[in-house]
Parts: sequence; structure tokens; C-alpha cells
Amino acid sequence: MYAHHQRLDSEEVQGLRREGGRFLKDLREARGLSQRQLATLVGAEYYTFISQLETGRGRIPPDRYRAWAEALGIEVRHFVQTLMRFYDPLTYEILFGAETDAEHLQGDADRPQRTTGG
Repeated sequence: MYAHHQRLDSEEVQGLRREGGRFLKDLREARGLSQRQLATLVGAEYYTFISQLETGRGRIPPDRYRAWAEALGIEVRHFVQTLMRFYDPLTYEILFGAETDAEHLQGDADRPQRTTGG
């Protein structure tokens, strides 16, 4: 049986989750959405789920990635790739290398913004 090596109580994982939460909050605020509005757009039953994610106390379910990307106005492939930096950094590094934040942000500037499939 597979057991994920990252412990939720490790400081490194908690730090990454908090960074991921800031990423989500920044996107939400840039769109001018409240937590309630975003919860409605992504089909979350409770708006407090948004607060939990933004403070790093949870993860977006993968089956909701498209809805989140569309609600936040970001291309879905870029959204998922960025989430992977926070949710699964080992896989991210294997797939994309140890990209610096500056390189990642430059890629953002060059990437056209689309909200549908990839």
C-alpha cells in the first residue's frame, strides 16, 4: 500500500500549503471575489472551505481544478502546475525542474490567459 511520504504536520509541508493558500487568495482578490462568491462559483458547500484553503489547511480536490481555474480567470494547465508546486513539490521538481520564482513569474507573463481545457 502506498503511503504519502509528506507528513501534514511537517513544517515544510505546512509552509508550502500556506504559500499555496496565499496564491489562491491573491487570485481571488485580483478577481474582486469574496470567499462566499468564490465558494458559489466552484461549487463548495461552505464558504469556510475557501478560508481553510487560503490559510493552508486543505487542498483543492483534483476533480474541481477546472472550476477553480475558470472562477479565478487563470488557464487551467498553469493553475494545476502552480498548485503542484505547493501540493506535491517532489513531482513538480521531477516534471518541471527546480524553477525559481522569477522564472515561473516570467512564464506567467508570457503565457496567454485562457480558462478552458488544455
